[in-house]
Amino acid sequence: MDEKKKHISYIGLGSNLDDRFSYLQKAVEFIEQSSLCRIVKISSVYETKPYGIKDQGNFLNGVLAIETEFELHPLLDFLKGIEQQLGRRKREKWDCREIDLDILFYDNLVFSDERVTVPHPYIAERDFVLVPLCEIAPGFFHPKLQKSICDIVLQENEQYVINIFSSPNSLKETYGVAK
Repeated sequence: MDEKKKHISYIGLGSNLDDRFSYLQKAVEFIEQSSLCRIVKISSVYETKPYGIKDQGNFLNGVLAIETEFELHPLLDFLKGIEQQLGRRKREKWDCREIDLDILFYDNLVFSDERVTVPHPYIAERDFVLVPLCEIAPGFFHPKLQKSICDIVLQENEQYVINIFSSPNSLKETYGVAK
């Protein structure tokens, strides 16, 4: 990346169909291959219960911290393009999915339009996002709630995380990601 404005974004990854871990690996590979993104940190991968529609398979979830030259909407388009390339099909909200890539935070921006909301509106209710975020960014403050990510994790919410499925090294070693 050259001297264009660089942004820090946290990206949630999830999959609960077929080879769930492979979908996550491929998504990380696509992000890493972009000249406009650099993966800074990767969380462990967590096996989690489904959110919303309960009658489906468990998910694998994780979070990436990336440095990017993409502005917000182009980043969204880039991530949705990866989902398409990996075969994500349109289904009912909260239904099963091959791959799901969500912008959780984009710098400290608080913004919403018809396409995207940052911070992601359901972060405080989802330990499958909060736990990996706390792992890689314990000092990060939610710009809207004005609480650290780790403090939000400690709130009384339903617990979806079942166990750690894989350490961050499994993705790092595969694709040579820094840190």
